[in-house]
Amino acid sequence: MEVQGKVKMIDETKTYGNNGFRKRELVITTEEQYPQHILVEFVQDKCDLLNNYSVGQMVKVSINLRGREWVNPQGETKYFNSIQGWRIENLQEETSGENMPPVPPMEAFEPADNLKEEDHDDLPF
Repeated sequence: MEVQGKVKMIDETKTYGNNGFRKRELVITTEEQYPQHILVEFVQDKCDLLNNYSVGQMVKVSINLRGREWVNPQGETKYFNSIQGWRIENLQEETSGENMPPVPPMEAFEPADNLKEEDHDDLPF
């Protein structure tokens, strides 16, 4: 599944427990009639995927829904959901134009003045 929107917040990587479990949170604001603020968790090595992103960028995040069951000390069963991100892509176009080939000036093209009405295209449409 995927979610798209503007980065609202990127938290610092936090480490938990003796095993060094790492988690980093990202909030994306969707762009729809009723915008939603979606919290996405990145865990372990996926935390580093957020290093090159900043607030305000338009992104697409690939996500998995996770659910777990927990029984509290009183014996009541509780259920929790989380959204885990595993890939993030920038949706903004590069404005520098470095990847665009240069366009030759108009003078580089010769005019086509030797066209005859009898010459028909052999294209089927």
